[in-house]
Amino acid sequence: MVAVADRRAKIWSVIRASSGNFLEAYDFTVFGYYASAIGHVFFPTGSAFAQLVAAFMTFGAGFLVRPLGAVVLGAYLDHYGRRAGLLLTLGLMAIGTLSIALAPGFATLGWTAPAIVVLGRLIQGFSAGGELGGVAVYLFEIATPGHKGFYVALQSVSIQVAVIFVALVGVALSALVPPESMQVWGWRVPFLIGCLIVPLLFALRRSLRETDEFEQRRHSKHHPTPKKIFRSLARNWRVVLIGMLMVTTTTVSFYFITVYTPTFGKEVLKLSGTDSLLVTLCVGISNLLWLPVMGAISDRIGRRPLLIFFSVLMLLTAYPTLASLAGAPSFGRLLEVELWLSFIYASYNGAMLANLIEIMPVHARSSGFSFAFSLATALFGGFTPAISTTLIGFTGNRAMPAAWLCFAAACGLAAALMAGRERFAARQLAPVE
Repeated sequence: MVAVADRRAKIWSVIRASSGNFLEAYDFTVFGYYASAIGHVFFPTGSAFAQLVAAFMTFGAGFLVRPLGAVVLGAYLDHYGRRAGLLLTLGLMAIGTLSIALAPGFATLGWTAPAIVVLGRLIQGFSAGGELGGVAVYLFEIATPGHKGFYVALQSVSIQVAVIFVALVGVALSALVPPESMQVWGWRVPFLIGCLIVPLLFALRRSLRETDEFEQRRHSKHHPTPKKIFRSLARNWRVVLIGMLMVTTTTVSFYFITVYTPTFGKEVLKLSGTDSLLVTLCVGISNLLWLPVMGAISDRIGRRPLLIFFSVLMLLTAYPTLASLAGAPSFGRLLEVELWLSFIYASYNGAMLANLIEIMPVHARSSGFSFAFSLATALFGGFTPAISTTLIGFTGNRAMPAAWLCFAAACGLAAALMAGRERFAARQLAPVE
């Protein structure tokens, strides 16, 4: 009976912790899905290509402040606690989402309108810098021994639930709202839906319990101040750098197969918008299934073998699969290629998340994880839609985004070869005094 009650408590802890992660992923994904309409409303000058690139650059702007959010909010999480930090990140994300949903268009406010949207993205990015690491570390610390990979993978599962939900909303809107109306006002509906679910998410997070592991450190003499956490990150810069390279494979792959897919299918391959959203829905379901499975497998055979194998698999197959799709686009072929890339992404990420926490100094887990993740997202992953669009625009080759995927895979492979868990065991240092 006690075991059943404990299992239920664990399940609810996972749901409460991951709820804000859902909102972050939902908001970021919605922006990417409706980048074409956002570009039309807020950047109406120039060609359709220029509008799309401007929208994706605005999307990427949110990632530029993620490292700052990772350091500031990560230190807050490491010093004041996981619960307090996760409530703060959720509030900031809600503010950013509301500002984008309600911002008047360029026709009403001129250049003030896109400035508001950029500001909203910056607030979202700052919040996301601490959110993902805070949730991953929380799940790591409540996990039962021998199941940390599985538990941490559940953090990414919440992101896939958001991807699926956004795709379902998109399919429904495509059926109910004419395309011309989607360009004018329909794209705001998913953002407003995100705003409406914020009160529920706050209610869930307010009942979140602090982790026992953090409480023990809070009352120890080694509990660090934010200043000591910053110094520790600087001291462990090699670990952070390797973590950033490791994350690059994950973040580039994720934003390609989810955020960029609707635009890639509709604008580049000239498939219907509904078909592209259905493919994205299937990708979300595939990710949802593979992530916990591969996280659990990494608990059994180790993280490093999976990181190496799936990095190499991406390097070998990214261009051939995309070239095949570009040569004969169809719904079936897009689905096949995206599901293959989804399998590689989810298998790699299922092992990577726990590994990233394990190589970080224990007393700076949230800040270290968040900073490494945010650097990779800011420098590489967040601009994947913009870079993919630009590569295709300048080369005329619809398979050229594969070059970006291969670059990301090479980063992950290099990191995996350098970052065996045992190699950094000695870096699990006490707080800098």
